[in-house]
Amino acid sequence: MSTTIPDKPALEGLEQKWDAAWSAAGTYLFDRDAATAKGRAGVFSVDTPPPTASGSLHIGHVFSYTHTDVKARFERMRGKTVFYPMGWDDNGLPTERRVQNFYGVRCDTSLPYDPDFTPPFHGDAKSLKPADQVPISRRNFIELCEALTEEDEKAFEAVFRQLGLSVDWTQTYRTISDETIRTSQLAFLRNLERGEAYQSMAPTLWDIDFRSAIAQAELEDREQQASYHRIAFHKTDGSGDLHIETTRPELLAACVALVANPDDERYQPYFGMTVRTPVFDVEVPVLAHHLAQQDKGSGIAMICTFGDVTDIIWWRELDLPNRTILGQDGRILPEAPEALTTDAAKAAYAEIAGLTVFSAKKKMVELLEASGELLEVSKPFSHPVKFYEKGDRALEIVSTRQWYLRNGARDEALRDQLIELGRGMDWHPDFMRVRYENWTNGLTGDWLISRQRFFGVPIPVWYPLDENGERIDSEVITADLAALPVDPTTDAPAGYTEDQRGVPGGFEGEKDIFDTWATSSLTPQLAGGWQRDKELWNLVAPFDLRPQGQDIIRTWLFSTMVRSALEDGRAPWTDAAISGFIVDPDRKKMSKSKGNVVTPADILEAHGTDAVRYWSASSRLGADAAFDPQNPTQVKIGRRLAIKVLNAAKFVLSFPVPEGAHVTHALDAAMLATLDQVVRDATKAFEAYDHARALEVTEAFFWTFCDDYLELVKERAYNQTDAGQASAALALRLALSTLLRLLAPVLAFATEEAWSWFEDGSIHTAAWPEPLEIAGDPAVLTAASAALIGIRRAKTEAKASQKTPVARLVLRADDATIAALRSAEGDLKAVGRIAELELIGGGDALAVDAVELATEEV
Repeated sequence: MSTTIPDKPALEGLEQKWDAAWSAAGTYLFDRDAATAKGRAGVFSVDTPPPTASGSLHIGHVFSYTHTDVKARFERMRGKTVFYPMGWDDNGLPTERRVQNFYGVRCDTSLPYDPDFTPPFHGDAKSLKPADQVPISRRNFIELCEALTEEDEKAFEAVFRQLGLSVDWTQTYRTISDETIRTSQLAFLRNLERGEAYQSMAPTLWDIDFRSAIAQAELEDREQQASYHRIAFHKTDGSGDLHIETTRPELLAACVALVANPDDERYQPYFGMTVRTPVFDVEVPVLAHHLAQQDKGSGIAMICTFGDVTDIIWWRELDLPNRTILGQDGRILPEAPEALTTDAAKAAYAEIAGLTVFSAKKKMVELLEASGELLEVSKPFSHPVKFYEKGDRALEIVSTRQWYLRNGARDEALRDQLIELGRGMDWHPDFMRVRYENWTNGLTGDWLISRQRFFGVPIPVWYPLDENGERIDSEVITADLAALPVDPTTDAPAGYTEDQRGVPGGFEGEKDIFDTWATSSLTPQLAGGWQRDKELWNLVAPFDLRPQGQDIIRTWLFSTMVRSALEDGRAPWTDAAISGFIVDPDRKKMSKSKGNVVTPADILEAHGTDAVRYWSASSRLGADAAFDPQNPTQVKIGRRLAIKVLNAAKFVLSFPVPEGAHVTHALDAAMLATLDQVVRDATKAFEAYDHARALEVTEAFFWTFCDDYLELVKERAYNQTDAGQASAALALRLALSTLLRLLAPVLAFATEEAWSWFEDGSIHTAAWPEPLEIAGDPAVLTAASAALIGIRRAKTEAKASQKTPVARLVLRADDATIAALRSAEGDLKAVGRIAELELIGGGDALAVDAVELATEEV
């Protein structure tokens, strides 16, 4: 129902007004019946990014989620039934850390559940040291995780509603709900049954603080200070020493070989020989491998199990023994490797046993200095070191038993399939596909999907225990599909009873949980009803759109592609839309670690949602956008546009359209013909995921419409006795209707408000505009606009008000322009208050040849 036009239209309060109205009317609900009637081709489905429900949203969320919403709104107006859900990514390490910092607690699986537990802090425990955090049971810890994420999700939804996302809030899912756990566990068991999931004892990147394995996709390099230690290894034939340079002397007891590049002439004579390690006197071979860098240090390196990821590659490819000396707590293991046989070696190892890597390095340097085998220590330098992206300490490498999912790293056929599926999609922008391919081709190992944490989806397996109570890892007991979801730490497998847990001949439940990406990689399945609602799944899958940030191509996009390829042999979407980063005024990426993140609440309140949506939509996909909260220029421009939309609509609607009116005036037809091309260009841009171009062409015309056309025709539109009044009033109304719908995907609130003043229903479910095909010559509007600019400039240069009457004015231009101007002559005279207007051809660029101001009112 249309509403009353306010005396002074304003943006303030529109978000609350229209969010409530949309909710009450079910404007954005997925119409299942309509979708069924139309079939898959009539549905537009979005695999929406589920934000991590841990902390607060930042301006980058506003940026990228607006890009998605603009496309969803366009497709809805084009007649598609839009499936646009929202998910919350609850589980994982970020949530656990937030709970620890929020409540001042930590999980201790040995403790019993306390039903009356009250956390010691509430939001102010971030500065607390881990040792001072209160230990609580796993169940208590998970309850706090669930409580805090629920509160975060409510806050997130409030921001997204204020942002005007046209999400169907009845289609919301959580990555820790029972239904999600069931889906995630089911997908894993199917992977396991097909041989795509497996368990292995292997070197693992390990975060000492989180006490968990970390996958390749979660790594980031950070610059750290280090020094080279030049150490002497002794040739076993007694002919002298080989000198290596290492930044990790504390791992000397784990040394299994020396390695040099096969093309390095300095060391070719030593390949196949052996040397003895300093301090520990262990015989190790000298080997060749192409990854050894001739120009790094002395050109020959020690291989330790394990100092870095290159050690793992060397260890595997050169078939070397494993002499791990580092434990999961980040300390040197108490037991010396078997290779250390002499009393002196064992005594030296006892000096470092139990120490942290930092203290062990210091002690090892002392031992090397005492033995005379430390030749030199370089000046400190900076080099990249692997970190967990959300961790605070450099990762170590320890040997652990973990679950893996095949991802093409060691399966050429699967890797080629993943590449081809990526090439079969449309990427926006296209160059983002290359990043996906580079990641896929650069994988060094299968996907590590298990984590030694607490708040996540349990891995649904158990292990039988032998007669000695030892776990039999090779005989995995899987959950019955009908029993899902299950928690092996509290549920017994089929054929066993709970009293057999942990006893000889009984069973042991898997304590590990899935990596958060192992569940988030199933967002199409979670949202689309896979294996629970076949009809819905067939209506939405494969999804039309995967929108996301470029930084998680390697994680979310790739992992989802892997799951879809393994399960369905297809890509999970037809299109991927990749947003750029938000950078600060110094062009640095905004991130919490840099301390330059801007939260959206203040910006939305200060400038209005439409202004912020305008800023977001002004940036093309894949392009970084700078944001200066102190001077958000583009946001201010957007606010000005939104206010102008309201004022222009009020002005246009002040002219009544007579019944039976037709567009008869050349200038009106010219304006509508020009607008027709804007409709074509904007539609083509939206179809190609180029919302910035669609906004650009629409906005450019809108200002021409307001600044030029409205001024040119307003006198005629006011004059009820003018034969051209009906034509002007109708043209204005038609243009307003079209422009509001063109701007609606971006300016969601202002356009809805203006639309309600003269139309029933929501603009966001109205039909997308089509060209009106009213015959007109756009050159008439172009010429008239240029002439109006010239007339205004002439008055300004004459130091006269724009309202000053003109006795005579001469316009000179080329013949075609003059011919076009004759069609708008009456409107030009009216707007310029010109008594006599002379139009002279034969010129070049349009110019005012003469202007004579009137001495009295004309």
